[in-house]
Amino acid sequence: MLGHQLVVVQDVHLGACPKETEEAFFDFLDTVPTLGDSLLINGDLYDFFFAWKRVIPRHAFRCAAALQQLRERIPIVMTGGNHDRWGGTFWDSLGIPFAPVEMDLEVAYRKTLAIHGDGITERHWSARVLYHLTKNPVLLAGFRLLHPDLACRIVDKMTNHLGNTVIDPAVLVAAAERQGAWARARLNADPSLGLVLMGHTHRPATFEVAPGRTYLNPGAWLDGYRYGIVAAGKVELRTYS
Repeated sequence: MLGHQLVVVQDVHLGACPKETEEAFFDFLDTVPTLGDSLLINGDLYDFFFAWKRVIPRHAFRCAAALQQLRERIPIVMTGGNHDRWGGTFWDSLGIPFAPVEMDLEVAYRKTLAIHGDGITERHWSARVLYHLTKNPVLLAGFRLLHPDLACRIVDKMTNHLGNTVIDPAVLVAAAERQGAWARARLNADPSLGLVLMGHTHRPATFEVAPGRTYLNPGAWLDGYRYGIVAAGKVELRTYS
């Protein structure tokens, strides 16, 4: 079991978020052991992250070092999002189990599915194509052969295409509703599943399909310092201050 009180945070987008948002996140990491006994980072910690065999992007160093130190105090697990699912074995080498797409956990004696959620809510064909490209082993092997400086320049040029850049509130609300429907169907299909954790839409939401069987999307750290808490009999949306 991962822990009895799990802290969930996602969609921080380090490297693209405002400086004050980044600094607040590092303050939050210092506080995490007072909030729970384990931490899940559920995708898009970085706006871009790629681990070569011996190199990571320079902007990723500070947070990686902070998480390695935090890992000495509490267990940490991580899933990838559409901006950072290319961690390879880097996070595992720091003692942080990493799954590129989804992870099965046990939290407070609940069977739990953690998944960032990209590829589920998008309706535009280009977003679905991009979802599959980001997991294509041939494409990733070719990208890994590029010099990191060149690779990062390419990403800088296409960063707006890595995620959903739609800002129409109605479209975003509809995406969050589709995500909730997907989670509800997943919970209903597996009676042993007690919790589904998702991110990506930046929209906080939680509901129960039955007592003790819950969906949680804490929302985005980027948009209001949001995070979530999961414990026995408790699922909470929270805001850090």
